Amino acid sequence: MNVDNVKSQMRKGMLEYCIMLLLHKEPAYASDIIQKLKEARLIVVEGTLYPLLTRLKNDNLLSYEWVESNQGPPRKYYKLTPQGEGFLGELEVSWCELTQTVEHIRRRGHALQGESDERQVITR
Repeated sequence: MNVDNVKSQMRKGMLEYCIMLLLHKEPAYASDIIQKLKEARLIVVEGTLYPLLTRLKNDNLLSYEWVESNQGPPRKYYKLTPQGEGFLGELEVSWCELTQTVEHIRRRGHALQGESDERQVITR
């Protein structure tokens, strides 16, 4: 099994949530979203981002508006819709539950490892 493939799947699973978190703070242009994700060490290319933004828009979770630019053509700025804000709230709950579950299992795994180490010492 390739760890890079697993890591890639984990990133894809949380990408939608991360984008919505960014747009919750302020509307953003696609290049700005890519840059903010990059700063967070979550590398995303346009070929991945644009289809996701389109899907979120089609699901009425995002809207956009065209804003004039000093550096060329108008830019499309994305923002969460009220429905998107509600959906983000649901994702927040799910994310907290998921991280608590993983941490519980991690702690339990470390505790079990310590117990098995103790058993090995006792049986020697």
